[in-house]
Amino acid sequence: MKKYYVLLAAVCCITGSAFAQQPAAPPKNTNPITKSRILQVDSSVVTKHTVTIKGKLIPYTATAGSIPIWDEDGRPVAGVFYTYYEREDITDRASRPLVISFNGGPGTPSVWMEIGYTGPKRLNTDSEGYPVQPYGIEENNNSILDVADIVYIDPVNTGYSRIVNKDTPGSKFFGVNEDIKYLAEWINTFVTRKNRWASPKFLIGESYGTTRASGLALELQNAQWMYLNGVILVSPTDLGIERSGPVQEALRLPYFAATAWFHNMLAPEYQQKELTAFLPEVENFTINELIPAMARGGFIDDAQKKDMAAKMSKYSGISEQVILGNNLDVSYDLFWKELLREKGFTIGRLDSRYRGIDRQAYGDSPDYNAELTAWLHEFTPAMNIYLRNELNYKTDLKYNMFGDVWPWDNKNDHTGENLRAAMAQNPYLHLLIQSGYFDGACDYFNAKYSLWQLDPSGRLKDRLKWEGYKSGHMLYLRKDDLATATENLRKFIAESVAKPGTPAKY
Repeated sequence: MKKYYVLLAAVCCITGSAFAQQPAAPPKNTNPITKSRILQVDSSVVTKHTVTIKGKLIPYTATAGSIPIWDEDGRPVAGVFYTYYEREDITDRASRPLVISFNGGPGTPSVWMEIGYTGPKRLNTDSEGYPVQPYGIEENNNSILDVADIVYIDPVNTGYSRIVNKDTPGSKFFGVNEDIKYLAEWINTFVTRKNRWASPKFLIGESYGTTRASGLALELQNAQWMYLNGVILVSPTDLGIERSGPVQEALRLPYFAATAWFHNMLAPEYQQKELTAFLPEVENFTINELIPAMARGGFIDDAQKKDMAAKMSKYSGISEQVILGNNLDVSYDLFWKELLREKGFTIGRLDSRYRGIDRQAYGDSPDYNAELTAWLHEFTPAMNIYLRNELNYKTDLKYNMFGDVWPWDNKNDHTGENLRAAMAQNPYLHLLIQSGYFDGACDYFNAKYSLWQLDPSGRLKDRLKWEGYKSGHMLYLRKDDLATATENLRKFIAESVAKPGTPAKY
């Protein structure tokens, strides 16, 4: 889970509101500016657009609006903001896949994947994803709108979504299981209104959105009787899968190695190798040597402890002295501070390609998240420009990049097991995990570990797949990886849609 959202959540207002006027007809850019902060919880604005994807012009309709969350008596207690992209030149909507998209936090809207990854528009960046001016958006020629319609959902208190009944407690929404429950109800309403019950359906979540998507897979089946074809987890959390002690501590090393390789902090024998040729050596050492050694704790032989530290040092770029001083347990924070300390830099948490500058070289953690400031620098103006000028959704309400969703109830997180159960019960359901090698928040090797533990029987592994990219948490910001990752999404969607008449049975 993205811990840094706690620090930023205070900027958001729980009881803010928005209004989007519904025009009689949906011509583009005719909706007047609405000077109001009173949320009309059931409203939308429709505009028409085109985008060129893979050399083909794709016409589509974009709907930006809000659909209510109701209480037990049918009264609206919150409005959930969404943007829905529907390709127009489709004759058979029943066979057209629908992708339901979330981001994470908890406490952040779907802006990141909407204008960074899969949507028809993408924010302006350089080739590696760094901010450029002037701010704005451009066509996303890698969008998956050619193969699937997409809805981006902003959970309560993110984006323009807000609680509207002042008597409704935040605890109704702000928790692992509460979040899953109300969003499943909302998805049911959306699918019904848009007449998409017949469509193959996919969930895609990023970061905490992977916790959300994993839990929703079972909740949609059990409570809404809605069955999916695929779940896509981008930079997944631990999904409630147990890891602690020596396992938790040791699993960090392959990420350390990938990051040190990127910053050219390793010996030539490793720097000269391709990253994906180097990492299996580190992974095998982690599983076969480091975890058993760390399991011995303070009773490990001194010579073996020194040997472990020496190997960890050559793989991670951190000195043997620092590793021994921490009893082989190097924290993420210390690594981000230590790797480039002598060069005067820290490295980013969510994307360790990014560098930061601290007030002082001493200490055991960076002053700030270098990557996050860069992302807010570029995404915030781009999304505000896009919503108003392109989607014609105009309001005086602040678009919450980080919303106040605290305290968040993390108890009873069994979302990994929920996903396993959903897959066991639904032979159509497939899973794809995408990870960035330089992501230190939801690191790639922990994602692999989750995949291995997800199905202890091994009976489902032909429907489980993991992919790695030379990027960080938002793996799509690097344009080379954007092209590859979206193409892999297309393949996954195509492979996960059963051929007509194929029964769902073992």
